[in-house]
Amino acid sequence: MPIMVLKSSYLALNAIDRSANTSKVELAVEVEEKDVTVFASQGWKEVLGGLSSGGLAVTFKNNLDASALDSAMWALLGQLTTFEVRATSAVVGTSNPKYTGNVLIKNWTPISGSPGDVNEASYTFPTSGVVARATA
Repeated sequence: MPIMVLKSSYLALNAIDRSANTSKVELAVEVEEKDVTVFASQGWKEVLGGLSSGGLAVTFKNNLDASALDSAMWALLGQLTTFEVRATSAVVGTSNPKYTGNVLIKNWTPISGSPGDVNEASYTFPTSGVVARATA
């Protein structure tokens, strides 16, 4: 398997491509560990998978223009919205799967930085429901 350098990752929120404002995207999913150890386990811990959860970590370079990123995210604050992420902006396929689901836009930072800084902020939005992987 070749090593990949991310150059043109794709992020859509609420079915709108936000890649032009995104400098980092990371989708992490996990399954909670449930201890099912009993005396018959012979001193070894036994576990099963419990509930699944995830988070979509994003760094946005903000745009305060009318109808741009800030106004769209402000309108989504506190709402569930759809997301789609891909390693590249190329068409979805076996070497470029898409991951989709819903996230809660639980916070928004419209202005962040010191003199001379880029107005950017990082977020981790929790997933809600199933995160799906598709190659077509």
